[in-house]
Amino acid sequence: ARAPRMCGIFAYLNYNVSRERRYVLEVLLNGLRRLEYRGYDSSGIAVDADLPAPPAPGSAPPPYAGAPPLVYRQEGKIENLVRSVYAEVDEKDVNLDAAFNVHAGIAHTRWATHGVPAPRNSHPQSSGAGDEFLVVHNGIITNYEVLKETLTRHGFTFESDTDTEVIPKLAKFVFDKAHDGEGDVTFSQVVNEVMRQLEGAYALIFKSPHYPNELIACKRGSTLILGVNELSGQKSGKSFNDVKALTANGKPKELFFSSDLCAIVEHTKNYLAIEDNEIVHIKDGSVSILKFDHDKEKPASVQRALSVLEMEVEQIKKGNYDHFMQKEIHEQPHSLTTTMRGRLKDGAVLLGGLKEHLKTIRRSRRVVFIGCGTSYNAALAARTFVEELTGIPVTMEVASDLLDRQGPIYREDTAVFVSQSGETADTLLALDYALENGALCVGITNTVGSTLSRRTHCGIHINAGCEIGVASTKAYTSQIVVMAMMALAIGSDQISTQARREAIISGLFSLPSMFLLESTMYHALCRSAIFH
Repeated sequence: ARAPRMCGIFAYLNYNVSRERRYVLEVLLNGLRRLEYRGYDSSGIAVDADLPAPPAPGSAPPPYAGAPPLVYRQEGKIENLVRSVYAEVDEKDVNLDAAFNVHAGIAHTRWATHGVPAPRNSHPQSSGAGDEFLVVHNGIITNYEVLKETLTRHGFTFESDTDTEVIPKLAKFVFDKAHDGEGDVTFSQVVNEVMRQLEGAYALIFKSPHYPNELIACKRGSTLILGVNELSGQKSGKSFNDVKALTANGKPKELFFSSDLCAIVEHTKNYLAIEDNEIVHIKDGSVSILKFDHDKEKPASVQRALSVLEMEVEQIKKGNYDHFMQKEIHEQPHSLTTTMRGRLKDGAVLLGGLKEHLKTIRRSRRVVFIGCGTSYNAALAARTFVEELTGIPVTMEVASDLLDRQGPIYREDTAVFVSQSGETADTLLALDYALENGALCVGITNTVGSTLSRRTHCGIHINAGCEIGVASTKAYTSQIVVMAMMALAIGSDQISTQARREAIISGLFSLPSMFLLESTMYHALCRSAIFH
């Protein structure tokens, strides 16, 4: 299976703090705007309606006691969704000033992989009449056809062409089956059983009026982040190093799920990168984390601490630039400076992330660079001087091709995985393959807390700052500089290359000023008559 396109997931839950429906809508819609750079062709959101009136005498009662969800889905740009939401709000006289002390909303941007861009194929996808279960999904369910056939035999009717629709319908099937047996079932038990049936790569968020004011997220192979913003007036992030911060009840807070840290940085810097096979359940202001295990009926409880995000709000704004790519081109002098800061000192290279493994790398029979797209090309650009400075043979592998061929990876190899996001699906699958074969695995990534940074033996963060432009600029140059520093560190025990190393270090020091000069000249040319 190849890497799915980068759909965007965003969710918001306020607890013990009053928020108007208008505010909730805007938080969700703005979260989607922050994820636009990932690419999409449709979008959707779900929020709660007001509590329904009692059913008329003789009519069937609703399948749940809570408020029904309001679901809006639209193809095209997010602004199409915004217009349709507010048009429908006016048409149905939805009260935007209604306040909720606790409310759970979900949102999604979609790339069409199964079914054309259309409202019926957009997310959230529904379990059917009454929207008893709603799901937003990033990834691909590889066994959806088998699940769809089974659910159809049990009376479910499918309205979309998506692979995602089997998920909420499967959740309803599990829920109904538990209640048919006159038993009770928790939201996390429903999701645990759904995960047991799913194959593929996914990040999921579930919302259900059967479980009002709760959200559940789970993931396997796709990125998902939890953000926590306590509203008790405490500004320091230090308290979040305590695992009890997630399970504390009663405190007013806002909680977020997102595919990307860029969408939560304006709300909070306290976050948790959700691990594969974890189920994250938000209920009564508390976050509980369960570890799914296919061989066990009940998942084990997991305690995790939040991390503090080292990103500023200004990084996700365009400022005076026309678009993010232009902004990031001109940020290269700064990004290169931060990439090298504290790492080049007194003619030597200090890489704390590699320090304990340098001797092992020097004994390697070869270094294998593995990546996709731009990251692969950055490694290709660095290959020559890595070989020159280390004396170790260097080979190159496109992650997907390595997997297709099941190419040889040995215990004596050092496998270097390069990924800006640290979440590239094929690169992570190649990492699994290299770990199974016993190689020393090194990660080079721009994203602290990413899957790549957590699962490699050691590595280097490129510290280029948030890159939103799809065509990589500053991350590419910083990746090359990091690989140059890695080569300098590995080869630092060789007297024969000392003069060459000193010359390269001197050149690295001058790089930011060279980029600054180039940027200044570019600005001058753009303002000149040549371009008018």
